[in-house]
Amino acid sequence: MALVLIVDDEQGMRDFLKILLEKEGHKVITANKGTKALEILETKDIELVISDIRMPEMSGIELLEIIKEKSPEMPIIMITAFASPDDAVIAMKNGAFDYISKPFNVEEIISVIRSATARNNSKIATPQLSESFPEIIGQSREMLKIFDMIRRVAPTPANVLIYGESGTGKELVAQAIHNHSKVASENFVPITCSAIPEDLMESELFGHVKGSFTGAIGDKPGLFNEADKGTAFLDEIGELTPIIQTKLLRVLQEREIKAVGGTKSKPIRVRIIAATNKVLEEEIRAGRFREDLFYRLAVVPIRVPPLRERKGDVPLLVDFFLKKYSQLLGKEVQEISSYAMQVLMNYDFPGNVRELENIIERGVALESSNIILPESLTLGNASRTEDMTIEIQQNNPLLLAASSEEELYDLGLDKVIENLEKRLISHALEKTNNSKMKAADLLQVSFRSLRYKVKKYGLD
Repeated sequence: MALVLIVDDEQGMRDFLKILLEKEGHKVITANKGTKALEILETKDIELVISDIRMPEMSGIELLEIIKEKSPEMPIIMITAFASPDDAVIAMKNGAFDYISKPFNVEEIISVIRSATARNNSKIATPQLSESFPEIIGQSREMLKIFDMIRRVAPTPANVLIYGESGTGKELVAQAIHNHSKVASENFVPITCSAIPEDLMESELFGHVKGSFTGAIGDKPGLFNEADKGTAFLDEIGELTPIIQTKLLRVLQEREIKAVGGTKSKPIRVRIIAATNKVLEEEIRAGRFREDLFYRLAVVPIRVPPLRERKGDVPLLVDFFLKKYSQLLGKEVQEISSYAMQVLMNYDFPGNVRELENIIERGVALESSNIILPESLTLGNASRTEDMTIEIQQNNPLLLAASSEEELYDLGLDKVIENLEKRLISHALEKTNNSKMKAADLLQVSFRSLRYKVKKYGLD
């Protein structure tokens, strides 16, 4: 539980949030303006700040900037009744943990608060995130819904279809369903449909008898036999050929399998959990997937959201992967800087959780200190700055740091770098109509860092 500071010029909102947070077990202090909040922060060990954006005397954005200057790791949640994309971008760029528009859903703000307080807790460990599902990391509203669905469907024998983008953790959800089912002591057999050659698919799934085809030198039971009485997880189900779809449909209808080359069918009791990153309804309309098979598989559909839709879980995932790869790689990297976290919070993660894990693993491997810095993060759009530099050099040679090799050595390295930095920043400001926020994004630096350099070089 945390000591939370609520800053809002509306008494009603302060009282509402105070009651809500105290019910969650937190201790709460309130302030009606930014200056009062700063006084409280000087004397109290505040662990979380929740601030309105539009307030008289000092705006929430100004308060955010001041707090972040003094306490970069302080989680700050911004709220406003005047929803504005620009406000959201500015708040997140300045280090806000999250941004919520009034009127907000109670579950939503509770979820964000839980994520923020968990992020500020150095004792985070996976089992603390979800006692029921330690294999899945997440406390966002979207993940809480999935946890609830797992609890409800796991004890039943119903087939489940899990859909979502690649890298979202669909297999983890399938494993959790099995682990909480009545057959948890039996086998959980993952089958990646796209990884099995088409001509071997039937044999791999249902087995074969000796001599049924060239190379069949002995009987083989097949993966469905291995999963008998347990769970078969069919990943990338949308990749199955029409012939195998027909045979799988028969298995689901008749609850029996027949090995390739065999003459007798064998009864089988297996729960099917399928997963796909395709929209199977579109595949059905295109004639690539059987509609009757779809309805057999999708008795209970579960959607796993992409990481960009549950950004509140990013800090939890980062902490988990930091600990994991620090141990695996023998490093002492245990933290991530607030600037680096801002970079991650502003990234859309097209590869989802799998991509975040790779980013952190690479960052731990490259980092020479005990804290991940922005330069140790390699994101999918990392080439953007390089492309911009090439464009600058091609389209405007005057932006080069030195006009000749002689001038380069006369100026010295520090002055050359300073000149180049100044000209790159000036060019970025020109391209963005003097928007420091957009220029910072273009240059992939923090807003605060750019603002300092703009002042340093007199570019205001």
